[in-house]
Parts: sequence; C-alpha cells; structure tokens
Amino acid sequence: MEILTELDVHENTLTQDEKNFLSEFGYLNLGKLLSETQVSAINHQILVLMEKEGQKAGAELLDSPYIKHPKEDGADRLADLVNKGEVFDIFYTHPRVLAGIAHVLGQEFKLSSLNYRSAKPGLGLQKLHVDWHEAVAPDRYTVCNSIWLLDEFSKENGATRIVPGTHRSGRLPQEALPDPMAPHTDEVIIEAPAGSVFIFNSHAWHGGTTNRSAKYRRAIHSYFCRFDQPQQVDQSRYIKNETLQRLSPAAIRILGLSINHI
Repeated sequence: MEILTELDVHENTLTQDEKNFLSEFGYLNLGKLLSETQVSAINHQILVLMEKEGQKAGAELLDSPYIKHPKEDGADRLADLVNKGEVFDIFYTHPRVLAGIAHVLGQEFKLSSLNYRSAKPGLGLQKLHVDWHEAVAPDRYTVCNSIWLLDEFSKENGATRIVPGTHRSGRLPQEALPDPMAPHTDEVIIEAPAGSVFIFNSHAWHGGTTNRSAKYRRAIHSYFCRFDQPQQVDQSRYIKNETLQRLSPAAIRILGLSINHI
C-alpha cells in the first residue's frame, strides 16, 4: 500500500532469503535495529511508566474485549505504549519490521497493540500458544508479531521459544500436544543481544520460557493484524492529540486511524 512506501518500505527492504526464511520457518531475526543509546532511553521510560502506573500497569489490556486472560503473574506488563512517549514510535514505523509484517499479512494491516512484557526472576514460563483463536490454513494469516529485545535474550533468562514451521500446520498446540507447557523437541530458543528484533508469524507455536536469572527479562511486542480485524487496543478510543501531532499521516494510518483523526 502507498503508506508503506511513505514509510520507506520497498520490495528490497527484506532480502529474498529473509522472506523465504520467514515463510518457511515462521520467524526471522532482523538483527540489531536499536542502538545501545536507544535501548537505554526506552528502558528508562519503561521504568518511569511502571512507577507511575503501579498496580494499574497494563490496564488497557484488561479493558480489551479481545483478550481473555491479559494478566500474567509471572511478568510485568505495560500497554498502549503508542500514547506513552515518542521513544516508542519506532516500534510500529521501522521499515524492516513493516516489511516483515507485510510479507506475512499482505499490504493491508495495522498495529493491534504495542505492549511491554518483563519476565520475573524464577517465572515467565508460558504454554506453547498462538495469538489467534482458531487454526488457519497456510497463507490465510491474520496476525503477526515483532519482539524487540530490551535485554540480551538467553536460555538462562527465559527467552522466547518458537516451534519452526508450525504456522503451516493448520493445528493449535493445545489440540496437538499432550502438554503445551512442556519443552517441544523442535523448539528454537531466541537468543540475541539487546536491541535485536525478531518477526514471528503469530500462528506459529511460541511462548516464554522460565527466567532462571536474578534479573527481569524485558521486551516490547509490536503486534499487528489484518486491517479488517479489530485491534487489541482500539486506537480510535485511546489516541491522544499529542501523539497525532508528532506522527506522519502514514504512521497514523498504520495505527488503523483515518485521515479524519489528523
């Protein structure tokens, strides 16, 4: 779509090898898209927001009719980062991320939610799951996610696991596995330095692992859906004037908003 061109997304933003890998395995390492300075600034803003919101942190997800169980005892959460600082704009406007999302979902998509998740020490294990309520046929994908590493990800600190190729299986893990909490023989643990970004097809089986370190393991998820689907966090309801004032028309459209909001 034209707005992708305006956001500097082109046919060669991802290489053909990268597109092929994402299609086959359901995930892709985009490399380090954030500098150390950016990671530091983002983590500082996260700390400010956590202190400010306290027990209400992540309340926007609790208010969403499209999330059944948004609270997670094993992790801290923040939601609607779109409206909580310019430092978060890159998460839904970076050309390589948008190119990856477009490769999975096609040209017509929008941001569904922009959330923070921090796995607590000793906790964070999730069952293998998908981010959609039903299985879909290959190439009928509805949702796609990107995970931005704000700490180094390792097996020690509860890095995300993904089972490559399962986005093409047409099956849900809770129906196919005797125990979705258990390790999967084919799972891959995402290990990479802070500042790295991974795209993953949200129909691939994935989940957090146990954080066995003494520190929180931090990440932000910019989660996208096809344009005809409802957002997890409805930006027509939450959008702030200060957010609109700093964004380009194309970025506003990525938020699922029309020209009438500008």
